[in-house]
Amino acid sequence: MKVILLQDIKGTGKKDQIIEVSDGFARNYLFPKKMALEANRASLNAVEKSKSAEAHREQVRKGEAEALAARLKDQVVTVHARAGEGSRLYGSVTAQEVADALAAQYDVKLEKRRVELSDPVRTVGDCEFGVWLYAGVTAKMVLRVVGTK
Repeated sequence: MKVILLQDIKGTGKKDQIIEVSDGFARNYLFPKKMALEANRASLNAVEKSKSAEAHREQVRKGEAEALAARLKDQVVTVHARAGEGSRLYGSVTAQEVADALAAQYDVKLEKRRVELSDPVRTVGDCEFGVWLYAGVTAKMVLRVVGTK
């Protein structure tokens, strides 16, 4: 019997996969636990529609991320931090501070995990960093650290 899996089943298959299983396995295990549907014309059509809808949503999300990356590319984010002699900061500028500055200056709300600092910023001046927006979409920006007393 051909069935369409509604969820991942270890040793059997992945979600939305069409597989051939024995009648007893399908009727006594998969169907009662709502893990699969019988593969008929209507259910195959529904799976195909859901796959195409998900592909469209994925494409829209990637397009929005690329547009945001183009808008943010080579922009300057300014962060104020306390500095001592020789333009050395008392602490360091963290990814959370950069994310907060992005939200304040460009109205882009991101998690701190999406800010890619190569190493901690401990001096006043400019450095480059990346912002991960989507799979394969990053924007390179400039971080300007201004020292305050």
